[in-house]
Amino acid sequence: MVLAAAVLAIGSVMLALHLKTSRAQFPVPPEEEAVQQAQRPELPEDPQLTEARRRMVERQLRRRDITDKRVLEAMGRIARHRFVSKGLQGEAYVDRPAPIGYGQTISQPYIVALMTQLVRPNAKGRALDVGTGSGYQAAVLAELFKEVYSIEIVKPLAEAAGKRLEALGYKNVKVRHGDGYRGWPEHAPFDAIIVAAAPDHVPQPLIDQLAPGGRLVIPVGRSWQDLILIEKLPNGNVRRVTVTAVMFVPMTGEAEKRPE
Repeated sequence: MVLAAAVLAIGSVMLALHLKTSRAQFPVPPEEEAVQQAQRPELPEDPQLTEARRRMVERQLRRRDITDKRVLEAMGRIARHRFVSKGLQGEAYVDRPAPIGYGQTISQPYIVALMTQLVRPNAKGRALDVGTGSGYQAAVLAELFKEVYSIEIVKPLAEAAGKRLEALGYKNVKVRHGDGYRGWPEHAPFDAIIVAAAPDHVPQPLIDQLAPGGRLVIPVGRSWQDLILIEKLPNGNVRRVTVTAVMFVPMTGEAEKRPE
């Protein structure tokens, strides 16, 4: 409950930021642009983008409730502008989501930081990222976990994200095309699972694939969702906390069916 109270204090601001994002504000990039490979990572970065990233960390994350030093440092290192289309690079460090094509979005920086902080990064651990999108959340997890497995249901996005992450040097991330509802059992158990699309119920396979002490963060609901934190206790029971209200794209595929 302490966790919920701490985050709900900023809920209204965060919700407003989510609500502002619409296709009218951000034109959806052409699909061929949405699947482009990363820009050549060896090219020098625009100093203005470097400064924008520093401000993002200081003003949007550190001044709020993101206190995990590892998360702050990781998001300060990662060039988020490489995970959005060229036409939106100037907006890459603004605290709001952005479209990446195929009706999908890259989450706003604060939400990425919050969800990452909630799963308690572990440098020796294994993380599952459901809903790869353009690969930004997977990159953040790759900076903080030993192994990252990422699933994306939209095949062109999965292929592009895999190429992008490889081009940027992330060798500890595996990306595959598939339905993340049932997780990735071949590589379970996971110390952390982050889901970037909203079902109307928590998929039981994801809970089953949590390691003891592992944490799952997932938005649950329809139009507006609750951000849910689930922790698997050593005895196998789970503890569930509602963190705050959020707005994500719906999870498609098996999640659209009723719970088993």
